[in-house]
Amino acid sequence: MIEILTPTQVDQARRTGRLVGEILRTVKERTQVGTNLLDIDRWAQEMILEAGAQSCYVDYAPSFGDGPFGHWICTSVNDAVLHGLPHDDRLADGDLLSLDLAVSLHGVAADAAISFVVGRPRSPEDQRMIDTTERALTAGIAAARPGARIGDLSHAIGTVLSDAGYPINLEFGGHGIGTTMHQDPHVANTGRPGRGYRLRPGLMLALEPWVMADTDRLVVDADGWTLRSATGARTAHSEHTIAITHDGAEVLTAPALRR
Repeated sequence: MIEILTPTQVDQARRTGRLVGEILRTVKERTQVGTNLLDIDRWAQEMILEAGAQSCYVDYAPSFGDGPFGHWICTSVNDAVLHGLPHDDRLADGDLLSLDLAVSLHGVAADAAISFVVGRPRSPEDQRMIDTTERALTAGIAAARPGARIGDLSHAIGTVLSDAGYPINLEFGGHGIGTTMHQDPHVANTGRPGRGYRLRPGLMLALEPWVMADTDRLVVDADGWTLRSATGARTAHSEHTIAITHDGAEVLTAPALRR
C-alpha cells in the first residue's frame, strides 16, 4: 500500500517526527561507556509512554523476525547493523552503536536511526562509515521532490555509498511510512534514476542508508532478530522520515534546536 497523507496528517507527522528525534538525541546524550542496552530500551519506553505515544516495535512480528520484537528501540552494536534486539550487555569503550526508533503518535508514525561511537573511537574508519551514511541520507533527501521517482533517491544514496567504497545490500532499505510504520514503496539504497513510483505531496518516506565495512552479506543472530555483517565487520546506519511537499522534502525527525 502506498499512502498519501492529508495536510492534517502531515502536520501530525511533524509532531511524531520531533518526538522521535528528541528521544534519539536524549538517549545518545545519556549513553556512555558501561551503559546497559536494557537501560537504553527502558529510557525509550519511558519517553514514549510519557509522550502518550505508542511503540511501533513492541508487537511488531514481520516474516523476517522471530516473533514479536518485544522491545522499544533497536540497539545494534559493532557488527550488528539492523534490528538489534536489546539484551543484558554493557557498552565498552569504542563500541559503535546504532539506534533505530519508530513510534506512532495520534495515528501517524515516524522512524529514524543514528549511529555513533561510545567513548574513544577505535578507528577513524568508524566515523568515516557514519559520515558516509549521513551524506548518503542528505543526498537522498535532496533528490526527493514532487515529480521525482523513487529510483532518483536510490541512485543519489547509492552513488555516495559506492563512491566511498562500500558494498551495498539490497535486502533492506527505506520505505513508505504513514499511519503504519512499513509501507510501499521500497526505497533501495542504490538504483537507476528515472525508475519507480513518482513522488507527490503527502507521501512520507523513511530513507535509511546503511553499510557494512567490507561485505554486502547479512547473517541473522541467534536471537532471531539482530542482523550482523557476515564477516564480523563494523557497520553504520542513518535514517530520517521525510514528507514530500510542494516545495520539496521536509525532514520530520530532526530534533529541535536547543535554546
